[in-house]
Amino acid sequence: MNMVRYVEQDPHAMLRNGIGLAALVILLLALAAGVLLGAVPVSLQEITQSLLGDTSGDAYQIIYNIRLPRVFTGALVGMNLALAGCVLQGVLCNPLADPGIIGVSAGAGLAAMLVMILWPELTAIVPLAAFFGALAALAMVIALAWNKGVQPLPMVLAGVAVAALLGGGMSILMIFYSDKLQGTVNWMAGSLQGKSWDHIRLILPYSLLGVLGVVFSSRYLNLLQLGDEVAKSLGARVQVVRFGLIILAALLAASAVSVVGLLGFVGLIVPHITRMLIGSDFEYLMPCSALFGAVTVVAADLAARTVFRPVEIPVGIFMAFLGTPFFIYLLRKGMKR
Repeated sequence: MNMVRYVEQDPHAMLRNGIGLAALVILLLALAAGVLLGAVPVSLQEITQSLLGDTSGDAYQIIYNIRLPRVFTGALVGMNLALAGCVLQGVLCNPLADPGIIGVSAGAGLAAMLVMILWPELTAIVPLAAFFGALAALAMVIALAWNKGVQPLPMVLAGVAVAALLGGGMSILMIFYSDKLQGTVNWMAGSLQGKSWDHIRLILPYSLLGVLGVVFSSRYLNLLQLGDEVAKSLGARVQVVRFGLIILAALLAASAVSVVGLLGFVGLIVPHITRMLIGSDFEYLMPCSALFGAVTVVAADLAARTVFRPVEIPVGIFMAFLGTPFFIYLLRKGMKR
């Protein structure tokens, strides 16, 4: 009954629910296309047989060990990055915020490069090192920005400074170890090539954490949009809420970056496009952003490995070509305002 009354009171609820359902359908189609298409095409019959347990033939190896882990990893990465960007844009009150703005991507990149260049025999721990590097970068940003709590503007400025510092560290590694960079190229560009079920097991707990975050944090993000004083008057502990949401965003972004590398623009453009479609209510914005984020990465990776076939380019490079024009559009739109 409560849901019925709510839908009656909100004339846009039906439209928003329809957009969410459409996003889910598009995601399922993108996942199916990601399994069907590639350097070696497979048929629906072969997919069905493989899913039913027929392990004979090359089709099973291609579908089960290569394509399924790749598309599911891409979907989880896209979901986590989109949720992280959505949360950060709400918490920092900055429409251009994404995981890179708080130094998460730079911290993960520097830690991963250190392992791949200095200890190449430990390549298996690169995702774990990248994850802890991202968390260390976040700790630095919070320490620099802390002043009786976390405030949006100091957080952004500290994030930019820490990202620049860690980016300089990556540049130093490139200069002193230029002969060992080949193994880091795909990771630094953001690539889903070679992802396995182990990568899904690594990122899945944080994706589930993101789903719980959608359930419990959307109300608080809506309150933060009203201003700190109004949010306090409505019972929200603003600093505790802001700090917790930033930690949630950092965990989501760090898990994605540790698996796929430096994949940019997803956390920036997906929440913006979703906001244009359904508005700024985070109860709808966050789940729809998660779905559209998954669609974006899966579809971009499919295009990146099929458009220039037989050459496969990292999905991060493809996203850069898509995201840069959109970023410029947002910047010019903000300047006009």
